[in-house]
Amino acid sequence: MKLNKEDIQEYNEGLLEFHQEKLAFTKKEVTNAEAIIQKLVDFQIAIPSWALGTGGTRFGRFSGGGEPATLEQKIEDVGLLHALNQASGAISLHIPWDIPKDAAAIKALADEHGLVFDAVNSNTFQDQADQELSYKFGSLQHTDPAVRQQAVDHNIEVIKHGIELGSKSLTVWLSDGSCFPGQINFKKAFENTLESLQKIYAELPEDWKMFVEYKAFEPNFYSMTVGDWGQSLLFANKLGPKAKTLVDLGHHLPNANIEQIVSLLMMEGKLAGFHFNDSKYADDDLTAGAIKPYQLFLIFNELVAGMDAAGMNHAKDLGWMIDASHNVKDPLEDLLQSVEAIMLAYAQALSVDKEALENAREDNDVVVAQNILQNAFRTDMRALVAEARLRAGGALNPIGFYRKMDVRDKLIRERGSKTVATGL
Repeated sequence: MKLNKEDIQEYNEGLLEFHQEKLAFTKKEVTNAEAIIQKLVDFQIAIPSWALGTGGTRFGRFSGGGEPATLEQKIEDVGLLHALNQASGAISLHIPWDIPKDAAAIKALADEHGLVFDAVNSNTFQDQADQELSYKFGSLQHTDPAVRQQAVDHNIEVIKHGIELGSKSLTVWLSDGSCFPGQINFKKAFENTLESLQKIYAELPEDWKMFVEYKAFEPNFYSMTVGDWGQSLLFANKLGPKAKTLVDLGHHLPNANIEQIVSLLMMEGKLAGFHFNDSKYADDDLTAGAIKPYQLFLIFNELVAGMDAAGMNHAKDLGWMIDASHNVKDPLEDLLQSVEAIMLAYAQALSVDKEALENAREDNDVVVAQNILQNAFRTDMRALVAEARLRAGGALNPIGFYRKMDVRDKLIRERGSKTVATGL
């Protein structure tokens, strides 16, 4: 289904007076409000094709109905999100969960919804029905060269799909590792993985990037072959300038200082981008900003400082994508909440007085430095984020409009109550 622009405009008119009052108040408090609004208009966060259905736990999955059963329907759902917030203008495909049978038609459908294709993602952490060799004991690290080659070939196939769709990057996340001491030779596992990644890297188009993702644990709990940002950076440095480290906010041990990791990766020119989510314990895949909004802001503070120092384009030079699992929420509402939280953290970081902060740091004035950051975090930026949506043609209150139009009920009537999306 498609949302009617006129309906969105009519809905906005009923909220406009209150919104303008809030906006005027915020502009008095935030000196660079107009510059922030423009950056928010430009900023886009990719939606992964696997996040459009209900997620699951190890024990069960409870469908909410109306889930997209095909790639075409997934594109339509991302189109719905983008129509509402005007900040979700890209979709990231996971192969083989979502293989485009007709790339030209899929690309045309995406264009119809104002979408482009972000990073394509390979999958060697599952065995597929028609797969000859198993990844039970690893893929790119496997002791059997034939298994490694099968995984390499799959990644090369994913690159080919991405080229057809206009993507410019490949994300490689590996579940490779070990469950028990003594199970693998760490050095050989690293060397096998590097050799496999080098074969994949050699097939990248000149203007592409390879995003090497890491994870501290799960599904292997004794070791992961790309287990932290240091291991990922090792691979990226050995592979070459097109390889960079992808940061998933949930892929760290508890209390890791992610903002420091981000700062150092940017210093080295090796930060690929982000998979946004939130967690209380580990890789919980919760709505971005639901648990640790201050951490999300602090990460964006380092991002903004690093991008500005390097003269980077905030919207285009790094990869921005959500990676979450919506177990008990309507997935579309959850994604709208995540995008909103990300935009708020970005807006807050843009409001930080960088010169004053740096002066306080140079003077070792810890109190002033803390106050500068906390004052920015405690400033209500919702009116600026809403204004950016309004100027771009979106809804002032995306979830409010979504519910007013009974979108989920309409999707259930259109698709049925028992549809199951591929992926999570």
